[in-house]
Amino acid sequence: MKFKEPGELGKSSLPDLGKDNAWKAIVDSEGEEREVLIANLVSKMTLGEKIRQMAGDTPLLKQSLMLIRYNLFPFDAGRKSRWGIPPIRFTDGPRGVALGRSTCFPVSMARGATWDVGLEERVGEAMGIEARAQGANFFGGVCVNLPRHPGWGRAQETFGEDPYLLGEMGAAMVRGLQKHLMACAKHFACNSIEESRFYVDVRIDERALREIYLPHFKRCVDEGVAAIMSAYNRLNGHYCAHNSHLLREILKGEWSFTGLVMSDFIWGTRDTVKAALGGLDIEMPFRRYFGRKLKRAARKGLVAPEMIDEAVTRIIRQKARFAKVGDPSAYSRDKVASPEHVRLALEVARKSVVLLKNQNGLLPLNREGEGTIAVIGKLAKRGNIGDYGSSRVRPPYVITPLEAIRSRAASPNMVIFEDGEDIKKARRAAREARTVVVVAGLTGKEEGEYIPYMKMGGDREDLSLPRKQVELIKAVAQETDRCVVVLEGGSAIAIEEWKDWAGAILMAWYPGMEGGTAIAEILFGEVNPSGKLPITIPASSQQLPPFDKKAKSVEYGHYHGYRLCDRRGFKPSFPFGFGLSYSEYSYDDLRLSSSEIGKNESLGIEVNITNRGPLAGEEVAQLYVGYRDSQVERPVKELKGFARVHLEPGESKKVKFNLRADQLAYYHPDRGEWEIEEAEYLVMVGPSSRDEDLGLKANFRITSP
Repeated sequence: MKFKEPGELGKSSLPDLGKDNAWKAIVDSEGEEREVLIANLVSKMTLGEKIRQMAGDTPLLKQSLMLIRYNLFPFDAGRKSRWGIPPIRFTDGPRGVALGRSTCFPVSMARGATWDVGLEERVGEAMGIEARAQGANFFGGVCVNLPRHPGWGRAQETFGEDPYLLGEMGAAMVRGLQKHLMACAKHFACNSIEESRFYVDVRIDERALREIYLPHFKRCVDEGVAAIMSAYNRLNGHYCAHNSHLLREILKGEWSFTGLVMSDFIWGTRDTVKAALGGLDIEMPFRRYFGRKLKRAARKGLVAPEMIDEAVTRIIRQKARFAKVGDPSAYSRDKVASPEHVRLALEVARKSVVLLKNQNGLLPLNREGEGTIAVIGKLAKRGNIGDYGSSRVRPPYVITPLEAIRSRAASPNMVIFEDGEDIKKARRAAREARTVVVVAGLTGKEEGEYIPYMKMGGDREDLSLPRKQVELIKAVAQETDRCVVVLEGGSAIAIEEWKDWAGAILMAWYPGMEGGTAIAEILFGEVNPSGKLPITIPASSQQLPPFDKKAKSVEYGHYHGYRLCDRRGFKPSFPFGFGLSYSEYSYDDLRLSSSEIGKNESLGIEVNITNRGPLAGEEVAQLYVGYRDSQVERPVKELKGFARVHLEPGESKKVKFNLRADQLAYYHPDRGEWEIEEAEYLVMVGPSSRDEDLGLKANFRITSP
């Protein structure tokens, strides 16, 4: 239903409720009746009361304490209403609830590597429960920014490089969260440089904006997300919180978004009048521009009363919509980091680990007959769960790789450890062991939300491992032909320099509080790896778009990741969608429901997948579409569907996709509309975006209705 704004509703015959009953009546109503009651309430509120709904107002003492321990409490907005309107109580994410001692899930990039929307919805449910149990009713953990360059410090907070994958995973998280509280998708839009995020001006044409950088936000809006957070950066010269093209024309206009728009914290708003006219509804976390300054601007006629009424209507609408969501009796503190949620974090970690290389079947290790295992690298002994910024989660414990390997080996005494600081000791340990497991990677010091006063986080212009780690891998690999490298990090790590030295490589990301357990289970074959890369791992920096982490202005275009590799014929170290298994899967019998469809129709696609290996496992089938005779420039191929399927040894299953014609539209900037070409298209299905993995192909045409 497209709700009308207050001025459109006209007179109502509903009773004129007083302040003691107004909020309850709104909550108990729905649809058009609720909209009329909200309009009636807004019409009675004073200007000051309205503006108090439009900014954060966490008590000063709590704000002071959160300078020491960020996210110690929820951030409030809209407290102390004589009309009984409750405040928004915001907390952060996205790898878990940033309050208390919450469950720490693998970072979003790791969850993107699962390609499992059902699992992500369950993660959202768990986070929603834990947020409610700790006093929050609004969760800001749905980060769907697209990492144009994998060195973006906060790439770990998002689900991958592809708009379709981002949108489906983000929508799943929204569905799960909103069974319990309001969800906020962020940061709108084109936010993918960390260290210059407060001032960089992203220059982009309308086609690239619409086709690459906005579809995932649109998917979350279509899923009913309660709120959108504007980004810090400028877009084509205007700060995102002031950007009427983004907020009013596209989001609230074309997309019919009925929720609220909130600013990113502190520096997300820069001007009272520009923000109000641009479409911002709430300034967070406190009043700088949407307090006295907004009141003065309104009284001077610089901000029309209708704009303030619209913002307040949107805020009250979402508060009312979620006032009765969930069962209050279910949100007890014992739900926080409960055994059920910890098991879920482990399930995610198991499904997120990507096996990149497994030469001569080095993995899995033989638990009983493996002999001595040398675990090398200081990260093996560290609870490495992500950055130290606003997404930081403090779980009750973290299982490290070393701890888990020792617990699963035939005997703990069969596992020796060297932190790698002394290369000679590490080499000796490698010589004495039958198998070497090097745990390498990054931490919150090298990447993440930028914390300049702590010299932590930020962007990576160089995707390589720290030099000492590269030297360590090469040194120990010279002593054995059974060297396994486990990588931890939030995005792509350059491995071309040393990948031939390792017999097996696992990408474990920042794997959450149970990550060590999942790593050990995969090493010993208790779990069959099934993760697939949600990003491209480039072979060199030449395969990436230009990246300047201090840029004042930057141009974004259509091509990055696998789209850029396809366009320029690059061969990356590992392609988007890639991931090995201890089983082998074959694809055959690709079938299309028709050779032609109309512009308002869908195409059914079927493929048969068989597990040819000795172990049960899960495979992620991926659907890509190419453009045969387009009259405009298009990518070589684009992801348009995926499906995760469980297969027992020898089992075959038919996987079905549904492809709508409108998924193949391009944006025509001169006409300001989406256009579906009457043309020939190429369907490709396989286990990754790599050309040799997409052997199953078929053509179809889109014709006039």
